[in-house]
Amino acid sequence: MKPFKIIILISLFGCNSMYSEKARARSNAKKAAKVLNVKDPSKLTKDVYLGNTLRGILENMHFAKSPLDNSLSRKAFDEYVKRIDYGKQFLLKEDIKKLEKHENKIDDQITNGNLDLMREASALLRTRQKQIETYVFNKLKKPFDLNKDVKYVTDAEKRSFVSSIGELQARWDKVLQLDILEKYAEYLEEQNPDPADKDYKKKLKNVPKVKLTHAQLEKKARESTIKSYQRIFRRINKEDSTDDMDKFFNSVTKVYDPHTHYLIPDDKEEFDIEMSGKLEGIGALLREEGSYIKVERIIPGSASWKGKELKAEDVILKVGQGDKEPVDVVDMGLKDAVKLIRGRKGSEVRLTVKKPSGLKQVISIIRDVVEVSESYVKSTIIQKKGDSKKYGYINIPKFYRDFNDRFGRNCTDDTRAALKKLKKSNIDGVVLDLRNNGGGALKDSRYITGLFIKDGPVVQVKSHNGQVEVLKDTDPAIEFDKPLIVLINRFSASASEIVAAALQDYGRAVIVGGEHSHGKGTVQAVVDLDNFIPPEGRKLSPFGALKITIQKFFRVNGSSTQYKGVTPDIILPDLYGHMESGERHLDYSLPWEKIDDVKHNDWTKHKFNFSKLKSNSQKRVSSNPKFSKINKSIQWFKERKKIKSKSLNLKKYLSEKKLLKKKSKELEIDQVNPNVLVLDVNKSTNEADKEKFKELQEELQKDPYIEETLAIFADLVS
Repeated sequence: MKPFKIIILISLFGCNSMYSEKARARSNAKKAAKVLNVKDPSKLTKDVYLGNTLRGILENMHFAKSPLDNSLSRKAFDEYVKRIDYGKQFLLKEDIKKLEKHENKIDDQITNGNLDLMREASALLRTRQKQIETYVFNKLKKPFDLNKDVKYVTDAEKRSFVSSIGELQARWDKVLQLDILEKYAEYLEEQNPDPADKDYKKKLKNVPKVKLTHAQLEKKARESTIKSYQRIFRRINKEDSTDDMDKFFNSVTKVYDPHTHYLIPDDKEEFDIEMSGKLEGIGALLREEGSYIKVERIIPGSASWKGKELKAEDVILKVGQGDKEPVDVVDMGLKDAVKLIRGRKGSEVRLTVKKPSGLKQVISIIRDVVEVSESYVKSTIIQKKGDSKKYGYINIPKFYRDFNDRFGRNCTDDTRAALKKLKKSNIDGVVLDLRNNGGGALKDSRYITGLFIKDGPVVQVKSHNGQVEVLKDTDPAIEFDKPLIVLINRFSASASEIVAAALQDYGRAVIVGGEHSHGKGTVQAVVDLDNFIPPEGRKLSPFGALKITIQKFFRVNGSSTQYKGVTPDIILPDLYGHMESGERHLDYSLPWEKIDDVKHNDWTKHKFNFSKLKSNSQKRVSSNPKFSKINKSIQWFKERKKIKSKSLNLKKYLSEKKLLKKKSKELEIDQVNPNVLVLDVNKSTNEADKEKFKELQEELQKDPYIEETLAIFADLVS
């Protein structure tokens, strides 16, 4: 049965007057009442209004234009099961079997407001959670034998739901043993710090006078594990219907694409705070991935960015406030984890993280308000020692623009100013560094591209209704016309991909980087659901919001930047090559596609001999020890990824931990290259500015990609 889906499409499809919106909303509310056999529309439940509003927007506004039918319902069911028990640690096979009767009915339940799957699953889950809670605390009363040689499957995707409570308890025995081993290893290291650690002397001061025996360490680790699970189950038991709704509706939005998301009223408030630009905390964008909270991106200029220890793809395991006992955030919802991580300026938060290598590390961060100045364009001059040629270096961390202040600072004006300043030093080329640039203002991707070309199309934007708009650079002025290299990596996304793609299509720049950029070629809009609820239903507000994908980006040549991203002209060993990062690795990401190209005038001032540039680069890279380390690192990480289980034997666990630490140290790239010269064009006498330049100088001198970029420039201008 098709729902009364036009209920929420009023102001979005051409009817702008408030009177028309109210009239149509009232009419559709009556239709809803008729479909559901309710005489008075004001008697409809909040679930009915919410479900039909979401359904209408998803079916009619989302770029994919997919109907919410049985096929999509089955996918949403699978996603829902993952959301309620990703680790397969609570529900049994028989429970899943019971729920399967709903797998084709999610679309109908959203329409009629009878969310039977959600309510039945929640009841089942809470029953099982109580059973496991009782078992866990009884089990933790007794010592664990840490010398047993058993293995635990750490990859949840490789586990199956078990058939009996006994099997489930056996799985929990291994979960608990692994938790105890991790804590045991931490306490053991506290009383026996590694001399190879950079902060060994500091750790040495905290070594306890009396060292604990094995039995005492086991007991201390077990007691700490008990405290962790007390917090975990306290959080689980606090979950309410709002959390249930979050999981249910976002199981549906997820199968439309990874960036479409229902924001419950609390999340809508958080979103508004983020959009206001007032960031106070550690400055990291986080995402929920199964049972874990992962770092998606570090915000330039933030406390995390300045600390340089927390990185994208780190998994946050625990959060501690100053010197207080840390709270375990595994299996914690993102919203609750963020509340723990966020805090007032000047306070300390201690994050226990697991690096992609598997190494665990405690990172101390002093919370702060993001210093916007740190996220602005940075520029300097780089030069190879002994070479007379000089090159400008411009880093754009994000495409910033204050839309509330037309005279406010923006990245286009700052990039133009940087180019003007660099040109005074008679530079021979520019490197535009867009690595880790997650995007930002679309108009600035257009304007910045325009600084390097005469004029013409920059990007095509296709809407959900099929219409294509060509966004152009209309300014014939060229700010810089000498050789240009653009650096990207797999964290370069959205607007930064537009710039790289346009400059590549025009033949204006040589694109250099890892295998591909992120591949986020979609645009999202945020719809405040309260604005589209009929008058009869507004007494039930707030309804939250929907972030929905409505458009796709396409290059000048007609190819989408979605999914595939931008492939560099010169591909270098990818520091993050072992990570499954990027749109192509996200479930339900929209596919790559092609539309007609648009006419443009290729850059003719100089042509690049890509064949020669690639060949020369490959020869240099093969003999560069830093790139050799990167290749070894990629291979090592890939091999480790194949390991899907972990030994729960103490001796083997400690040996593995030691190996991880040693290997991470071996593969670290921290040597400064004295042949890379970084010149201070600003020559500021301000101490803070001098310190910032020193940091930038060291960063660039350690960077093998900058080293190779200088060599590519030498080939370009020779």
